[in-house]
Amino acid sequence: MKPTLMSKAIAALVIGAATLAPAYAQHGQHGGSTAVQYRPDVTFTLHTDIADGKLVFISDAGESKGKANPTLRVPEGAVVQINLVNGDGATHDISVPDFKVKSNQLKDKGASTAIVFKADKKGEFTYICSLPGHVAAGMIGKIIVGDGPAKAAPQGADVSRSPLEVGVPVGKRGPQTVNVKLDTTEVLGQMMDGTTYKYWTFNSKVPGPFIRVRVGDTVNVDMSNDKDSHMIHSVDFHAVTGPGGGAAVTQAAPGSTKSFTFKALNPGLYVYHCATPMVAQHISNGMYGMILVEPEGGLPKVDREFYVMQGELYTATKHGTPGEAEFSLEKLLAEQPEHLMFNGTHDALTKTHRMEAKVGETVRIFFGVGGPNATSSFHVIGEVFDRVYSMGDLTSPPLQNVQTTTVAPGGATMVEFKTEVPGRFILVDHALSRMEKGLVGFLYVTGKDNPEVFRTSSKPDGDSGH
Repeated sequence: MKPTLMSKAIAALVIGAATLAPAYAQHGQHGGSTAVQYRPDVTFTLHTDIADGKLVFISDAGESKGKANPTLRVPEGAVVQINLVNGDGATHDISVPDFKVKSNQLKDKGASTAIVFKADKKGEFTYICSLPGHVAAGMIGKIIVGDGPAKAAPQGADVSRSPLEVGVPVGKRGPQTVNVKLDTTEVLGQMMDGTTYKYWTFNSKVPGPFIRVRVGDTVNVDMSNDKDSHMIHSVDFHAVTGPGGGAAVTQAAPGSTKSFTFKALNPGLYVYHCATPMVAQHISNGMYGMILVEPEGGLPKVDREFYVMQGELYTATKHGTPGEAEFSLEKLLAEQPEHLMFNGTHDALTKTHRMEAKVGETVRIFFGVGGPNATSSFHVIGEVFDRVYSMGDLTSPPLQNVQTTTVAPGGATMVEFKTEVPGRFILVDHALSRMEKGLVGFLYVTGKDNPEVFRTSSKPDGDSGH
């Protein structure tokens, strides 16, 4: 069967939350069955069309791309999302009767909807358009549960930075000389299951290393561009008072080293990034990090500290497409990222690295946005920030009792809160459509229940969206 030319146009109309391939969401390995699930395990996108005189569902991505009424294979127990886009202008819906799910009707060309269900029984089932006569006209396909595709083996390096790598607090020491060594590398990294990307990095991780100094310190920076790099790279520290924040004197060709020295004049939490044209491309590809300039006397002691940065990738292929994704200049200039993530990859803070605290402990998160374009509305679901050091300002009195804090591209904030109850707490950008593109992290808090703060007779719903 040959679908109409409408197919190409329809792919661009899928809503931002729609994942365009059978993509596996990343979940914490340690979460129990009662953990709230924020993303489906498997997502498919179909659009309606007419092929060989029949009404059909057409797959939009993956191995089944372009096929009519593709067979959808999923593991038993998976949470499944099926997105549907109206591609032919007739009225349609999508239903899986055996799992008692049915979408609203789509009447206009380009309109979209989705159904979500848990495939909790093995077997062969059908998905259909439930409008009278549409099954007979051809709108029926199979769902096979218990025979899902094997998880793709990693093909790239782990480029995600551990959120535990926060350096050593300066304490009460006086000013001293600190040496910083940065190596710029270009690494094929595992962005998500089944998908790789050629990252550009500081020290082969995203974000770059967390640099921790004291106000008044003299900082020597050596930046070496790996001999196997294809691009010139540099570094611009927002904490530096000097030409280009250092970028004017660190434009390093492959195989070369550039150096400079600066004095840390201003306490605060600052972003650093590559500033080689095109600057936005270098940043998007992973070349960003943070430097903490602690005030005299250091920061107050807390029980846990974490380093988290938000970034975005602009790829030619849609989110969820397997294989090596390539950079898209068109999408970068249009500010339309296909992927958003914490600490470099989709599963950095959900599966690869584990953020943990105990009930009663104080948590501090150093949070920054590499960007290059998207402003973050940073929020931890189920917590209130006791203190927010807005815009990385560590000397003014902090904001208190804050639910969500705005962080600009190239900006940072420091938040602190006390953990009162156990559970899995979700780090998000509250522009929540971005969660569907990979932007989520978990903080696991263990310890005794605290019924004075939170109690319920209900068991947490492991499949709820919140």
